[in-house]
Amino acid sequence: MITDEDKERVRNASDLLQIVGETVELKQRGRDFWGCCPFHHEKSPSFHVIPATGLWHCFGCGEGGDVFAYIMKRESLDFPDSIRYLAERAGIELSEERGSARRGPKRNRIIECLTEAESFYSMQLLRGKSEGAAAGRAYLGGRGFGSAVCRKWGLGYAPGRGLLVSHLRGKGFTNQEMLAANVALDGRGNQLRDRFFERVMFPIHDEIGRTIAFGGRVLSQGKPMQGGKYVNTSETTVFSKKKHLFAFDRAKEAMAATGEAIVCEGYTDVIAMHEAGFTNTVATMGTALTSDHVKLLERFAKKRIVCMFDGDAAGQKAAERAIQFVEKTKVEIVCVVLPDGQDPMEYLSSHDPDDLRAYLGKAVPLLEFVFTKRLEGYTNASPGRRVAALKEMAQLLAPIKKSVLLDDYALQIAQTLSLDASEVKRLIRATPVSRDPQDASAHADVGRASAGAPARYGTSYDSSAHDDGGYEEYAYEDFAPAGANASMISNDERMQGIAERELLAMIASHPETMKRHSDRIATFMWSDERHEAMAWAMLATPAGSSPRDVIAAAESVVPDAARILSSGRLEFVSNMTAERRATFLLDVVELWSMRREVRTIRGRLRSSSASMADADSQELFRRATELQRRINELGIRVSSVS
Repeated sequence: MITDEDKERVRNASDLLQIVGETVELKQRGRDFWGCCPFHHEKSPSFHVIPATGLWHCFGCGEGGDVFAYIMKRESLDFPDSIRYLAERAGIELSEERGSARRGPKRNRIIECLTEAESFYSMQLLRGKSEGAAAGRAYLGGRGFGSAVCRKWGLGYAPGRGLLVSHLRGKGFTNQEMLAANVALDGRGNQLRDRFFERVMFPIHDEIGRTIAFGGRVLSQGKPMQGGKYVNTSETTVFSKKKHLFAFDRAKEAMAATGEAIVCEGYTDVIAMHEAGFTNTVATMGTALTSDHVKLLERFAKKRIVCMFDGDAAGQKAAERAIQFVEKTKVEIVCVVLPDGQDPMEYLSSHDPDDLRAYLGKAVPLLEFVFTKRLEGYTNASPGRRVAALKEMAQLLAPIKKSVLLDDYALQIAQTLSLDASEVKRLIRATPVSRDPQDASAHADVGRASAGAPARYGTSYDSSAHDDGGYEEYAYEDFAPAGANASMISNDERMQGIAERELLAMIASHPETMKRHSDRIATFMWSDERHEAMAWAMLATPAGSSPRDVIAAAESVVPDAARILSSGRLEFVSNMTAERRATFLLDVVELWSMRREVRTIRGRLRSSSASMADADSQELFRRATELQRRINELGIRVSSVS
């Protein structure tokens, strides 16, 4: 179980500005930063990052919160997994890892073990005297990878014969750590043996460059090797071939710069592509492109993903499996096949990079690629063969049967096969989806996260700011206090809720200023009990508490506090001093609070006029008159702000 202490350790170690800046171009305005929202399309920057408080908010789509909310949204994770993601990124060991025996060795020890293994393999390749090491150098040299490239990519050679196990044991790693890292296997008599032997080694790194796995390429050609030509690290606590991509850590910067990612099928292809200048290239590792891969790529490649599939049946199958992602991503997925069935490394060995660049320019949309390949030769086929082809196409398109473009897809297939378009569409819709198990679990996770998430606070506003950036009117279309239906909320209550959130944001960013007004705040009739709880939690923090500590106090009573606090706008559209802004917000909240109290009194007087004692009735009249006098005073003060 993740503790509150874990959560705060991870929060303090996570730089929101740096994390957002990886995928969003931010520009500084005063103390804050602005950019175009990564979660919806926009031309004018409305995405706001506040380093002092560790909060972010988009005033276009209404999303906002703290660093955990950002990672949940960006990575499609639930709250606990967002903490685990950031903990892994920061190298923090969580309590659940320390206290759960079933989880085995610590993640950081596994990564350290893999890092040491990479150093060992690299040394064996570069300085080894054995025939195997020489064969490894010859293999890589024959592909144009000299010593400089080998060092740059950390390439190595695995000799086997227990040499790695012995080396790691000498470095203090335990049997359990080596097994958990999958660099060793159980042998006879409980003796460990090397997982990889007589293979050229390709280290695999995570997004931030840490060693998490290996791919090994066989060198012995005389007899079949156990595991085939390539063997990858098995699934471990730090590596999943369905989630990770080879060279992603090296390629993500170029992806962000170009808006494009290139996906190949082999390690050597990726290295050759990078060395030729195509530094936005990655590779899958013995698996087809998955939904996790697509999510990872689209974080950086905002325009398109180019799949360089092989021209054989396996490449066609890989393209067909990728169809299910076409309408699950905003990024265009296109395909290209090099001539004569060559892979990128083979092509670049005899062609200039500009030639390859020209081929990349000819990439076609994924669906067009699949349709063309699958329907070749069926134009004049017998009716039976054309119907069989239609059934196969229906299975391929079943994952996107609800697409608004289904009519276009059906028409294209119908024209090629000389069949009725309505019948093609009917068959596609009737064909059950054969979902990949990983995709099914991913959808279930999203569903569970959504089911447990609080209602979204979207934002739609019509602003007419005063010259000095004073008060603006907002109209939050879906604002409602906890547990209420938006249609039941009066405009006054809605507006008070907005003002309360501005006041809460002010308390978060200027706690010492606001603590001086605690007595006045105590008189408010709050529109939302969450807001009241947050206010008193923040005001109760010790003197000198940082804005982050104040926000943490609010989250201790309202889990969604960061999201609520991030929506405040007045601080960055106003030129007022903090004290003047505080007074203004207090006036606004008190004004709406008193207006609601007057309505409540009037309601009581109407409903209980016959049964209420004269003294009680007179007291309510007196209170209403007093409130109205104060309302008039506050109305003049608020309207005078300019």
